[in-house]
Amino acid sequence: MSAELDLPRLPIVLGAGRSGLAAAAALLEAGREVTLVDDAPERAGEAPVPVVAPDAVDYEGCEAIIRSPGVPGGHPVLQAAHERGIPIWSEVELGYRLLPPGARVVGVTGTNGKTTTTELVGAMLRADGLPYRVGGNVGIALCEVAPHLPEGAIVVCELSSFQLEDISSFHCDAAALINVTPDHLDRHGSLEEYARIKLRIFENQDESDTAVLDADDPFCADLRRLPGDAAIVRVRGADADVVDFAGSRLRGDHNRENVAVAAALARAVGVSDGAIAEAVRGFEPVPNRLEDCGAAGGVRFWNDSKATNVDATLKALTAFPGEPVRLILGGSDKGADFAALAAALTGRIERAYLTGPAGARMAAPLAAHGVDAVACGGFDDAVRRAVADSSAGDHVLLAPACASFDEFADYAARGARFRALAAELGAG
Repeated sequence: MSAELDLPRLPIVLGAGRSGLAAAAALLEAGREVTLVDDAPERAGEAPVPVVAPDAVDYEGCEAIIRSPGVPGGHPVLQAAHERGIPIWSEVELGYRLLPPGARVVGVTGTNGKTTTTELVGAMLRADGLPYRVGGNVGIALCEVAPHLPEGAIVVCELSSFQLEDISSFHCDAAALINVTPDHLDRHGSLEEYARIKLRIFENQDESDTAVLDADDPFCADLRRLPGDAAIVRVRGADADVVDFAGSRLRGDHNRENVAVAAALARAVGVSDGAIAEAVRGFEPVPNRLEDCGAAGGVRFWNDSKATNVDATLKALTAFPGEPVRLILGGSDKGADFAALAAALTGRIERAYLTGPAGARMAAPLAAHGVDAVACGGFDDAVRRAVADSSAGDHVLLAPACASFDEFADYAARGARFRALAAELGAG
């Protein structure tokens, strides 16, 4: 249950993207006077209040700054907040305080698999007829969802490290950590700090709550104590067999783990195993997450554009044991170490097709491990070359291990382009 309408006076919302706009609108609806700040006020979307530049902010009387997930820690407004002792909240912290009495929160975090697991929990709740909404990092801000939930509803919230960074009272009745592998080190500085932030999902839990850990993940397997006092439930991918993973449309070891984690979370809030299995059998893979884009000439296209780090790419490959894979890699560079990727790809794929600055940096470690790889003249060229090299029975897999910002606005735009190219090349 949330802290009922425990909202700050004269709040400042930093960032006029989707979550910032949702936060500002929710605060206005709750009767608060809001200042909305963005580095480019002229490019902000349809805002509920005028958008001001950082150098025009008046901090007098402000009791909290609501930070949008994409705003870096060194931003001048955040520096000013630290100097003045003003608390900094994430948008999900505000959304939590807007929940109605009796609402329960199911939280999902991890480096990979968050969205699929979150959507699976939602499908399980739906199959059992329970009132719920899905929100958070899935693209629906918690502030959009929270004020309109009925009493006693369940909100399933995907939580990124950027969102967990600035929580205070945010509390999950059931929470899961799926995995922790290197990611977002350009923001958090070290794997240790990144992991510490991920573990914050558990810190406000008590003995009546549930903490789910994926024991197939080495980081989670080594955890013996968590922040907070929740009962710990450890699951493995093999547990997905109990809820008919074999009868689902999902593939890969990582999706077995996602199903096992989702089932444990659903059970923690009262969902029956029958409803869980029904949801698993009917679940459609989430776009850009090992999405089947059809086949042409016996060559099948798979869109895993959300595989933006090395671990996600390696997990995607578990969906194709012993099958020929032509792998599209690269994009913008987040500074990852590609040596482990190169070692894991040895003898595992037919050829890698490299794009962007990260693809260029991969070339040397791939060559050192004897992985056949070719530098391509952009994303479209990589896809077309992969198809041209393919024979019937091959899989063309987009699982790039990198972000998309060299050519695309985000991973979804990259996935959409892959989908369009597959269709142009005859996939159906």
